[in-house]
Amino acid sequence: MARGILGWGAYVPYRRLDRTTIAAVAGGGGGKGTRSVASYDEDATTMAVEAARIATRSTPDVQPLSVWFATTSPPYLDKTNATAIHAALRLPRDAAAFDAGGAVRSTIGALRAGMHDHAPALVVASDVRTGLPGSADESAFGDGAAALLVGEGDAVAELIASGTSTEEFVDRWRTPGDIRSKIWEERFGETRYTALGADAWDAALKQAGIAAGDVDRVVVASTHDRAVKAVTKKLGVSPDALDAGELSSTIGNVGAAQPLLVLCSALEAASPGQTIALVVLADGADVVLFRTTAAVGARRSVRSVAEQVSSGGAVSYGKYLAWRGVLPVQPPNRPEPARPSSSAAGRSIDWKYGFVGSEAGDGSVHLPPSPHDDTARPMSEATGTIVTFTIDKLAYSPSPPVVFAVVDFDGGGRLPVELTDVDPDEVAIGARVEMTFRKLFTADGIHNYFWKARLVR
Repeated sequence: MARGILGWGAYVPYRRLDRTTIAAVAGGGGGKGTRSVASYDEDATTMAVEAARIATRSTPDVQPLSVWFATTSPPYLDKTNATAIHAALRLPRDAAAFDAGGAVRSTIGALRAGMHDHAPALVVASDVRTGLPGSADESAFGDGAAALLVGEGDAVAELIASGTSTEEFVDRWRTPGDIRSKIWEERFGETRYTALGADAWDAALKQAGIAAGDVDRVVVASTHDRAVKAVTKKLGVSPDALDAGELSSTIGNVGAAQPLLVLCSALEAASPGQTIALVVLADGADVVLFRTTAAVGARRSVRSVAEQVSSGGAVSYGKYLAWRGVLPVQPPNRPEPARPSSSAAGRSIDWKYGFVGSEAGDGSVHLPPSPHDDTARPMSEATGTIVTFTIDKLAYSPSPPVVFAVVDFDGGGRLPVELTDVDPDEVAIGARVEMTFRKLFTADGIHNYFWKARLVR
């Protein structure tokens, strides 16, 4: 059986920041278009869970036995972040979970590790990218996640070759705890990446035994725009084969998630028998060549990148700054929540992370699960209807007001649950909702993850 990509999925946060609104507040920066913005209750882990859920829906018969998570914005240090993804997907205990963090190139490292694993692997990359107000990074970056299910089997895209080239140089860097990256003079990085990219490209083509003209689609990921332009000029492929960069104008560059996100977008538009090249310029250069199979047309993502890009909602620049912690604002006049209990969470992992209820003998569904029921009832993919709701302006929240609803789920089960990615005037009795993995709050450095509902748009 061929080794390659078995399924894919990408997640783009609902909120969009209009770049033209930045300069009026920051005194500079901004530009045209929009960038994606992770909500106050999202981080790299929650977005990774959403991308992974989309990826695994397309291949329900394939269970990953390892998770490789790459990010430059990990919610935890010392603690593994990938274990939360593992728990949310309800993977078995013998499935491993590893972080590959700290740099954009970590995504390629995670992909290489997953591709060479002995069993199906889930490779996820996610990032929350920011910068100083008015900076080029603030405008050019975005937030998002993408995931690939890889291994041997009925692949949608077979791995045919790869090439790599590494060199130590300081081009972009960020010290731990800093909110922004620093960049050396751009021409310096451009000269390094141009040579490294050519070496990796030639190595991949030689290994595959093909010429540059045989490549049907090239997607390039890098945080160095000048290097991207310089390298693409030297690849020797048709201009029609090059990615036009539409995502940059709508959601921005999503850092560690960018390589997988642009690859997912390319797979959505691919036809069987095409050769797709992923080129990553980050602390060196990496090229991975895939050839799509007949399965690529039949196994489309259940929520495409294009669909998510076109369905975003606006967020003001002031609220964006507050969500990022760049603009301190008056907190709610309520006591902050207490630190969540690790021991209590450990006793209810399936409920807290997997959103698993229970079913009684008469078919009734209980949320949270009842100790008297013998049958588990997974509910993370369930949809439901709002039967009543309230808008609470007094409850503690990093982004008030809190919208709380009582939801009746299809097939049984009722639960009071917080709504997210919604403006109060959008909520109505009878509205349809789905579940999403989010962060309730953070106290004493512990992130209290659970599930919220969002409107089905």
